[in-house]
Amino acid sequence: MDLDEILRQGDRIAVVLVEIAGAVVIFVGALWAALRFVVEGLRHRSAAVFTPVRLSLGRFLALGLEFQLAADILRTAVSPTFDQIGQLAAIAAIRTALNYFLRREIEHEQRQVGEAGADAGTER
Repeated sequence: MDLDEILRQGDRIAVVLVEIAGAVVIFVGALWAALRFVVEGLRHRSAAVFTPVRLSLGRFLALGLEFQLAADILRTAVSPTFDQIGQLAAIAAIRTALNYFLRREIEHEQRQVGEAGADAGTER
């Protein structure tokens, strides 16, 4: 086995591990959010209690997307072809856009939660 083949094999292993990490983060986040959704839904009937659940899920999704993008970058790290570079650029653009809009939504929800908490504090 030559050095080039060792690098390629190591790269493949790293890509799989990072992809698994991203999938696990997303799965754990979805499971956590689903459990919180059920618990909060049974305790409270107000839609406002679900905003923190959405925020939590959004953070898990953003982190999982970052892992998936890292795996795509690793995939093209060893001797990339122009085709692979083009695919990486498209995937990176799509995932970056998803992350951007997801982060904006999270920030918007956090502001709403903060305002609702401040309003509740002034009513006392």
